Amino acid sequence: MTAPASTAATLIDAARRLSATVDAMRFAPPVTHVYNPLDYAWDVHRRYLERFGEGRKRVVFVGMNPGPFGMVQIGVPFGEIASARDWLGLEGPVGQPRETNPRRPVEGFACTRSEVSGQRLWGLFRTRFGTPDAFFAGHFIANYCPLAFFEGGRNLTPDKLPAAEQRPLLAACDEHLRTLVATLQPEWVIGIGNWAEKRAMEALGTSTGARFGRILHPSPASPAANRGWAAAATKQLVELGVWAD
Repeated sequence: MTAPASTAATLIDAARRLSATVDAMRFAPPVTHVYNPLDYAWDVHRRYLERFGEGRKRVVFVGMNPGPFGMVQIGVPFGEIASARDWLGLEGPVGQPRETNPRRPVEGFACTRSEVSGQRLWGLFRTRFGTPDAFFAGHFIANYCPLAFFEGGRNLTPDKLPAAEQRPLLAACDEHLRTLVATLQPEWVIGIGNWAEKRAMEALGTSTGARFGRILHPSPASPAANRGWAAAATKQLVELGVWAD
């Protein structure tokens, strides 16, 4: 009798399938460059899944897509370099996108720019839980869409793509999210921002039994996030009943 696959192994297989599917997609102007960190930063992403994707999770946080100085650099969701290296203990080689945007170089762990969203997100979890093992015992973080889009040096989010280009992309990302949630069996799926919550609700519906919620996105582009994001996000999670006061 064959032993059942570990949850981490299932997530790794699902990420490989998602990467292959979205890697075949093409996007018209104004998109000038598309980065797939599940491809060129696969080694680090796989280590993230291997180390932290095992077992059932009570809460799955879902972000939008890679940020230019986080997951774009190292393949880790909200992967601010210092947090990923020093707190999560991740490392590994990072290659290059198929077509490199000279205005958005990929430097891997050598990147000196800080992904503020990741710094805030992982900083909150570090403060509340102390160790990665304590956090990941009941939580997991994934990005809904694995691709980063650029118009020259400007970041384009997936919701800004034309509807005809969004449809196959969202279908692939929905399928991956359904696999991830079916594997981790969370009680809660929490969108990091409104769009991520909306996509999770549309992808999952009521079939999983999970409850949905959202927290304020930690982006520095959000004035509300710049007025004490950690306290605001904690308050939202406590009011939802995800965390105890």
